Amino acid sequence: MAYPDKLLQSDEKVVEHLHPHWITLVPATLWFILICAAAGLGIGFAPDGSAHSILIIAIIVVGFILLCWLSFKPWIEWRTTHYVFTTHRILIRRGVLRHAGRDISLQRISDVAFTQSLWDRIVKAGTVTIESAGEHGQETLTDVPRSEQQQQLLNRLIEEDASRRQRAAQGYQGYQGYPQGQPPQQPGQPGYPTQQYSQPYPPQPYPPQD
Repeated sequence: MAYPDKLLQSDEKVVEHLHPHWITLVPATLWFILICAAAGLGIGFAPDGSAHSILIIAIIVVGFILLCWLSFKPWIEWRTTHYVFTTHRILIRRGVLRHAGRDISLQRISDVAFTQSLWDRIVKAGTVTIESAGEHGQETLTDVPRSEQQQQLLNRLIEEDASRRQRAAQGYQGYQGYPQGQPPQQPGQPGYPTQQYSQPYPPQPYPPQD
């Protein structure tokens, strides 16, 4: 979880750091095996002759291009996609060359929902949709591992964030009006009177005596 540490506030903690579900890498892995096998067969059965070296180079170049497009690109996209849930917000980061990111404060989220197909339920993944206030009100997180649990986790974090803000507001109001109705009793405390008298005012008898 070291990646988002530099983005966190002093009192903010990472609760969950996710990449898309590993199932998204299955096609890229199958393409890798298929391309390597086809390239190996092509090199092994390449006819001898003057064009042998040129044919070998062509097979390697085409195989490398296909690997970059069908295998390496999905792997890099998976590794550079981050879904980070903290005690204050949600951080979303995608891409390497074309880097995109969004931060959603928990207090701005109005609804969190998840959807699962039959296949998603089998592999324990799904899509999480986050509704929030702002110009870009909806954010969709695809292929989220354990999407149902993540939806419940987000709802719990939203409730805890609201409670934390409420306690902070009550604490500030209490400080402004002296907690428990008592002014500060010790020097150095906020609100302690700065003007001090060297001698107490002498009591006056009542009724006044001549």
